[in-house]
Amino acid sequence: MSIGNSPESSAPDDDNSPGADNSPAEDNSPEDDRPSIGQALQEARIAARLTVDEVSASTRVRVPIVQAIEQDDFSRCGGDVYARGHIRMLAGKVGLDPDPLIARFDAEHGGRPAPTPAAPLFEAERIRPERRRPNWTAAMVAAIVAVIGFVGFTMFSGGDGDTKTKQVAEGSEPDQNGAKPTPTTSGGAKPAESESAIAAVPHDKVTVKLSATDGKSWISAKAYDGKLLYDGILDEGDSKTFQDEKRIDLVLGNAGAIELFVNGKKVTDEFEVGQVERLSYTQGDPEAG
Repeated sequence: MSIGNSPESSAPDDDNSPGADNSPAEDNSPEDDRPSIGQALQEARIAARLTVDEVSASTRVRVPIVQAIEQDDFSRCGGDVYARGHIRMLAGKVGLDPDPLIARFDAEHGGRPAPTPAAPLFEAERIRPERRRPNWTAAMVAAIVAVIGFVGFTMFSGGDGDTKTKQVAEGSEPDQNGAKPTPTTSGGAKPAESESAIAAVPHDKVTVKLSATDGKSWISAKAYDGKLLYDGILDEGDSKTFQDEKRIDLVLGNAGAIELFVNGKKVTDEFEVGQVERLSYTQGDPEAG
């Protein structure tokens, strides 16, 4: 009888054997290790050696909003539409492609809303120009002068006055002083319409027309009740026209590329290329909100 470990006790423990793999199972689930939108913008800004103040000054996005976006806080942007515009402007300044960032923003915030077709779209070129009313006062004065001239000429010219006065009335022959009389008609004189007249616009609505004349621009347009009329890129050479009964709110991502007409009048404000402008227009003369 031997004293020592029994064969069972000398058998190696399967769980603790050298060949056993006791490491926990690896989790092969994919992880998104990309930096967030705010981190990507911040890292690109630092790599470009730009301060927050410098980025704010060149994009016109206020410093607190830039800082909030870099912390992935988009609540200070005023809505998803403005947040997309800010992301696009900041990415362009620090040298990033804005499209992947905006696509990621849409995926994280419920997707991009489908543009609502603007029912009251106003096409200025389809509206018939306003016809100018005849100047009846001038026509009456001209008719009285013609009658007086006819009677006087008849009294002094004798029997052949009928033919000559008829020619004078029709403007085919000059009078005795060599001046040609003003032609008149029974319906009164009607001035020719000016070819440069601005197309008529409804006076009870506000009408805004945007044309990209010097490059493309990102624009957003809302009606008075907050309804989104358009949100997207306006390519060079394209135009958009919007109309509302009370007010149109605009955000122009590259205001310097836009030619703006409000209520039939051209807005003469000088916007810079790359400048972000927020504008509001109502009935009457154009005034920047």
